[in-house]
This record gives sequence, structure tokens and C-alpha cells, in this order.
Amino acid sequence: MTAIPALLYSDVEEDLRATLRGLLADRCSWNDVLARVDSQEPYDDALWKAVAAELGLAGLLVPDELGGAGATAREVGVALEELARAVAPVPFFASAVLATSALVAAPAGEARDEALRALASGSRVGTLAVPATTTPGSDFPLSVTGAPDGDRLLLTGAVTSVLAVDRADLFVVPVVVDGAPYLALVDGSATGFTRSRITTLDATRPIGTLTLDGVSASIAAAPGEAAEALQEALVVGAALLASEQLGVAERALEEAIGYLKVRHQFGRPIGSYQALRHRAADLWADIAAARATARYAAAAVAEGSDDAEVAASLAQSYCGDVAVHAAEECVQMHGGIGFTWEHPAHLYLKRAMSAALLMGTADRHRARLGTLVGLPATD
Repeated sequence: MTAIPALLYSDVEEDLRATLRGLLADRCSWNDVLARVDSQEPYDDALWKAVAAELGLAGLLVPDELGGAGATAREVGVALEELARAVAPVPFFASAVLATSALVAAPAGEARDEALRALASGSRVGTLAVPATTTPGSDFPLSVTGAPDGDRLLLTGAVTSVLAVDRADLFVVPVVVDGAPYLALVDGSATGFTRSRITTLDATRPIGTLTLDGVSASIAAAPGEAAEALQEALVVGAALLASEQLGVAERALEEAIGYLKVRHQFGRPIGSYQALRHRAADLWADIAAARATARYAAAAVAEGSDDAEVAASLAQSYCGDVAVHAAEECVQMHGGIGFTWEHPAHLYLKRAMSAALLMGTADRHRARLGTLVGLPATD
């Protein structure tokens, strides 16, 4: 019988949380985020440098022999909680989670190891070139094909809805060569490589399209390894996205409760009215369940549990809905001010709603759960 992993936060994780929260409090106020989404520069490169290089969080999942921290998904989950609470405009999920997970799962090799060292140091930003809505268990993408070119590949095709497409300079691209799956590494400055950003609901997390026209790429994973590495990255991404959704939900509830305490109507704080108190209490209970679900998913990935796929889809089938509900309640409980651009409530709502689409919707994960646990299909 598989032992149930501990869900409580360790001292190391709490120290990580305190350090990162302090940094974000100093350098990532919601006023700063709001000003940035109104500009043409959605990413805060100075903040990314502090998070990735100074704190070393970009390399949490990278083995220490390759310059990383050699940490686990549990620590990454804590980092995602805190970054989500601040709606931090940095490409952490794309680079330190998706791209890194795909390369860690790939076999050791010169190109792969060099890429991981660069990602761990924060000197390069990576992303996984699949549509952001791709669900674990999906078929290997067919949108990019390749032709052999010595020990390299020449890639042709396009991928839509790629996370951090405008910020990344290292792309992990699933490619099909003569019907066989590969993972290729593409430099963002390569000849024949073009990209474009599209307008999205959450301006703090841009996505876009990349186009490849005979682009030279190195091989990160060959047939027999590429499909497994890609699936590993998708499972890790889905599992850890729940931690981000948890962070958004917690911050939204805190903001709502803070407002309920100070806003007065008819001579008393509105938080004293039973209807609002019950709504806040119900939301607190939902978030407590989401915390357990997200923590279990992170722990299952960290321990290499056979239950990791089930835990990831379970977390995505629940945590995304909780985050959206919490953000909606935050807007509603703030009344008129909650609907204004000058208030941060819409930042949490947009992050929650966009995150609910990443790595597959809740409905898709519920359907996947049925397959994973062997439930009979229904008409």
C-alpha cells in the first residue's frame, strides 16, 4: 500500500515562503503590476532576475550537478503560491516548471545539460512549445515536423497559444520526424524563427504563436524518450498549476475579508452581516480543501508516486474552479470599487480565469480522471 505523503509545509518551505513574500512585497506591489499591464512591457525583468538568479528559484527542479537547487515539486509549489498571490509578471511557470520539467525528464546529453544550466542560472528563459491548454495524456503534437540535418534537425511548422512566447529565448519543441516523436531545442534568435504575441485576458501572462521555417535545432530527446518526457512535463505542470490557483484564491479571500472589516454601512462593518460572513466562511472551507488537494499533487510529483497523474488531474478538476470562485467573490464583496480598474481585484480574477484554462479545463481533467481510475464510460 502506498504511503500518503505529508501535506504540512516543512521549515525549509516556510523559510522559502517568507523570503519570497518579502521580496515580492518590496518589488511587486499591485500598483506596480497594474501600471505594467497598461504598458507594452508586461514582464518585470528586474523582478525576474531577483527571483530567478538572486534567490535561485529558476533552478529549483534542476539537479545540483547542473547548477540547480536539486529541490522538489513541493518547494516549487510554495514558490508558485507566493508568485500567484502577487500576480507577479514573471515567466516562472513557463520556464522553471514546463520547460525545465521536460528537459529534466529527457536523457542526459550535451545540448540538454547546457540548456538546464542556463535555465537554472536565470540567464535564459525557456518555454515548452505546446498550446497552453494542452492536457496531460494528449496525443503527441503534430504541428511541427522535422528533417534530419546531420546531428541536428530542420524544423517547419507553427504552434499557437504558447506561454511566454515573446519573452523566452529557449524553446523545447515537440517535433515529428518521419512519424517519430522528438523533443528539439530551438534558440529564439535562430534564422527562420518568428513569433507574435496575442491579446489575452491576463496581461501578466502573455501567450502567442511561434512559426518555424527551416529552423535548425538540436535534439533533446529521441524516439522512445521524447513522448515520455513531454507527458512528464504536462503532468508536473498540471499538478503545480494547482499551487498557483491556491495562491490566487487565498489572496482573493484575504483581500475580501480585509474589506469586509473596514467598509461600514448603516454604522457597522459589512463583515458583521450574516450573509457575507457565511459566504466568506464557505469560501474559506473550499480553499482549505483546495490546499490539501494542491499539496497532495505537489507531493505526489515530488515523490515520484504512481498516483501523480491522478493527483494532478484531481487538483486541476477542483482548484481551478475554487480560484475563479474566490476571485469572483472578491470582486462582489468589494461592491462598486471591486469593478474598477484602479482596484487589484480584477488582477486576481483574470489570473484565476486564465489559469483555469491552462493545462486543460476542469471538465477535461474530470474526464481524464474517469479513465485513470477505470470508471465505466457513460453515454
